[in-house]
Amino acid sequence: MSQPVSDSSLAAGSIAVALIGLGLKLLAFGLTGSVALFSDAMESLVNVAGAVMAWGAIRYAARPADADHPFGHHKSENVSALVEGLFVILAAGLILWEAVPKLWAPEPAAYVPLGFAAAGAAALLNLVWAQILLRRGRAKRSPALQASGTHLMGDVWTTLGVLLGLGLVMLTGWQALDPLLAILVALNILREGAAVVRQSADGLMDGAASALERDEIETAIRGAMDGALQAHGLKTRHAGRALFVEFHLVVPTDMTVGTAHDICDRIEAAIEARLPEAQTTIHVEPAAQVEADGLAPEG
Repeated sequence: MSQPVSDSSLAAGSIAVALIGLGLKLLAFGLTGSVALFSDAMESLVNVAGAVMAWGAIRYAARPADADHPFGHHKSENVSALVEGLFVILAAGLILWEAVPKLWAPEPAAYVPLGFAAAGAAALLNLVWAQILLRRGRAKRSPALQASGTHLMGDVWTTLGVLLGLGLVMLTGWQALDPLLAILVALNILREGAAVVRQSADGLMDGAASALERDEIETAIRGAMDGALQAHGLKTRHAGRALFVEFHLVVPTDMTVGTAHDICDRIEAAIEARLPEAQTTIHVEPAAQVEADGLAPEG
């Protein structure tokens, strides 16, 4: 039976895909001289840097907790995604630097079918790989894989838009459309980079679980806390793909430590069954600590 592909292997594959895509787009730019295709190639250069960082971050995040990092190394993926977002923004600035002056002095782009075909092949390659990364990233809650997949999908739409625009340049002869396309590409890349930075920064700031995840946690607690009186004070935070869950469990005052421990084990297993990356900490309290707005057992 074949083993599933590891996240590290997927990240390494992203490096190869990014290098092939960059090569194809540089070929397209070299054949056509289009500044819009140059902007597209610059985005692929960022893909290469981002893929290398994601590969390193995923490998580092998988390291077990140690004395210096007792909660693990999960946030290295957020750091990687944040840096990739900053690189995306830098790429947008370089494209604008190159394209804006050409609005007033456009350089004619040549119609070379091989150049268009090379860019189209790069778009198809990125489309396939982006879907693989996004599916795996969502399934494993990996910020690094999701950032790479999102970036690649933006790259796909960019390339298709550039090719469509260049077709219009060839039909109309309006050469200024080429740098205008490059500027539009840069603005789209800038928007994409800002979104990646914002999402990554939220992870570094211990962003809470989503409403859907919180509902899953509460459902798991209610279904597994039979014998306890109440759960309250639920707190959650994301660190990379890990989800930390913490709350107070109120039990009858005369309940033995062993029985309370069994209930905690049951709850932890129920949460993990719904959210495999969850790491749960439960504080057991006596009956006097019941609060007005806590979670009660089902039934």
